[in-house]
Amino acid sequence: MPHAPEPDEDDLDAIAPPQPVFHVEQALLGALLLDPHRVDDVSGIAADSFSTAAHAALYAAIATLPRPDPAEHAKNTKWLDLVLTTGRGQARGLTASYLHTLVQVCPWPSHAPAYARMVEAEHARRHLQTAAERLVHTVHDDSLPYAVQTVLAEADALAAVVDDIANRFPPRAGVLPRTTAPPPPPAPDPAEAVEEEQILLATATAYPSNIDAVRWLLPDDLTLPLHAGLWQCLTALARRNEHVDPVTVLWEAQQRGLLDNGSEPGEVLRMLAKPAGSVERWGERALQRSLLAAAEHAGRRIEAYASDPANTPFQLVVGARRALADIAAVRTRWQHATGATPPQRRPAPTTRAGPPTTTAAHAARSTRVTR
Repeated sequence: MPHAPEPDEDDLDAIAPPQPVFHVEQALLGALLLDPHRVDDVSGIAADSFSTAAHAALYAAIATLPRPDPAEHAKNTKWLDLVLTTGRGQARGLTASYLHTLVQVCPWPSHAPAYARMVEAEHARRHLQTAAERLVHTVHDDSLPYAVQTVLAEADALAAVVDDIANRFPPRAGVLPRTTAPPPPPAPDPAEAVEEEQILLATATAYPSNIDAVRWLLPDDLTLPLHAGLWQCLTALARRNEHVDPVTVLWEAQQRGLLDNGSEPGEVLRMLAKPAGSVERWGERALQRSLLAAAEHAGRRIEAYASDPANTPFQLVVGARRALADIAAVRTRWQHATGATPPQRRPAPTTRAGPPTTTAAHAARSTRVTR
């Protein structure tokens, strides 16, 4: 996860992070120290929007303290001293010289809304990255009693973060992130997955009348290409009302070229001759693995997108929504398989262009209860 500095960590200008947002934050804080009334011109950010504990403490002090009289502020440093004292309550490493540095590095105090918008965008990227990392971590948490439900809840939380970013940053163009997406992850326990899929295929061969009950299971849900192809053979034979047994499945597999990759016919026959349990049980197990794999892949894709600072907020939204759609597709089939009640759909977020959240929206926001 991204490094979260402790409140008393020395993260001032002695060792400045190389990321551009650090310098943007300095420019914004310098603008607000020079002209404290400009804090009313910025919105969409809070203390936790900043990348260091020192900057967060300074912004919290500036935003909460009463604004000084402009004329008095131009004559003395009383208000700056009060900001420093208040900020030290959260970041003891703050010094008067650092406040002087912030004032000096600010190019144009009037550009404070633009600086705030940049800080907001970077915070949104970090927030999205954290939510994606949490989803991936949940997929691999073996201690969860209800793994699928918990993973889907984390996917919903990630989708809520994406919707919030979309509302904050109206679209300019539907451009995908330029970041290369990672490949799908391998099965966490490939030996177990292979064994269960073999039992599924054998049980479906022995009880072909039950294949229709698992129409929600697709070939792509199986981990091996041979298994996926054999499932296609089984469903095709059942759909055509033809005889189903290990020999007819083997013949169908040959017609589809599944044996061209070196699979031994005798091995296929032996595999299809060991049924156990029910088709529904093994099909649900395969679908669960497919759902968790889809969630992990989506989480890693979004994590990769959010880790690239070159991606704009709306590029992150476009890429994240496409990744989350893959989870939704498997989720729908999981609900059909298990009879789970679909969650109440969130209203579709508005995607029309609107005023940036760092300008006039601040006045409107102050008159209503924040979510």
